[in-house]
Amino acid sequence: MQSLKLKQWATSVAIGASLMISATAIAQTPLRVVGNFSGNKIHVEEIERPFFEALGPKVGVPVVYNTMDAIGVNAADALRMIRSGSFDIMSVQIGMAARDDPFFEGIDLAGVASDLGAQRKAINAVKDSIDERLQTRFNAKLMTLWPFGEQVLFCTGDINSVDDLKGKKVRVFTSSMSRLVEGLGATPVTLQFSEVYLALQRGVADCGVTAPSAGNSGKWPEVTDVFLPLPLSYSVQGHFMNLDRWNAMSSEQQSTLQAEFAAMDDRMWDLADTYNKDAARCNTGQDDCKHHTKYTMREVPIDAKNRERVVELTNAAVLPSWGASCTRGFKECIPVWNETVGNATGFEIK
Repeated sequence: MQSLKLKQWATSVAIGASLMISATAIAQTPLRVVGNFSGNKIHVEEIERPFFEALGPKVGVPVVYNTMDAIGVNAADALRMIRSGSFDIMSVQIGMAARDDPFFEGIDLAGVASDLGAQRKAINAVKDSIDERLQTRFNAKLMTLWPFGEQVLFCTGDINSVDDLKGKKVRVFTSSMSRLVEGLGATPVTLQFSEVYLALQRGVADCGVTAPSAGNSGKWPEVTDVFLPLPLSYSVQGHFMNLDRWNAMSSEQQSTLQAEFAAMDDRMWDLADTYNKDAARCNTGQDDCKHHTKYTMREVPIDAKNRERVVELTNAAVLPSWGASCTRGFKECIPVWNETVGNATGFEIK
């Protein structure tokens, strides 16, 4: 009997030691990080890359950072790669993530947030629900949620209000944006960012939607002449971490990670505001253009009537369609959205 107990004790010790070694090994394995696309230079070179280079010593774990395009990762596969543990931390485009779960698109539906402040309020309201769903369905933890900036219109032609988009071909990149554009009587055209310049130049598209800074760096004002600063959405991005890797970190490491990522999140929000304001001034040839190429686009003032038209279409065309799609995979989708994003922005899906 004593011999049997001794063997059981020895086995327990061996298992415990093995688990400790395994946990230690996981904790010390380099964090494999996939960042944003290298074309987003200011986000990558001024914020993301320096952040991850400095993160390793702070958490006591080596960090290996690469941009998405440098290692040939498809943005649409990010959630599946995080879930499987192919990478430990990834920059994720929420519009792409919505292909795996429509609930995520609810954070950036076209026409819902009237400005960047409203968008941040909405994100703050819903991010706990996003984190919970990420952990439950995708073995991932939410680390940041931030926007590239207001997604506005670069157009060619005689346009003085949103109603003048009727009959135009408009480049979009999310399904809710397509529904809003269709509601305005325009034809949505789905194109990769790299394809838009030639499409605008050749008349394949009459307008393109992107952030003021992205349009400026992509030289869109060379092939368009009307700047319509009506935010249709905000191109929300995030950094997600594999949940197994997160759980393998010590409580001290987790606290450090949360504090560091919160600081980066704030920097990304600040960049979305200040950098795009400068780009908007530069696109329209204003004197206080500082960090972008100066062009001479004509700016169309956005008045209350334009905003009311967008709200009308959001209620009629965007929200019901998205709500039905989301509910098919998540029965509590609409109540959760109404209590979070809807409550923060004054919308309700009925």
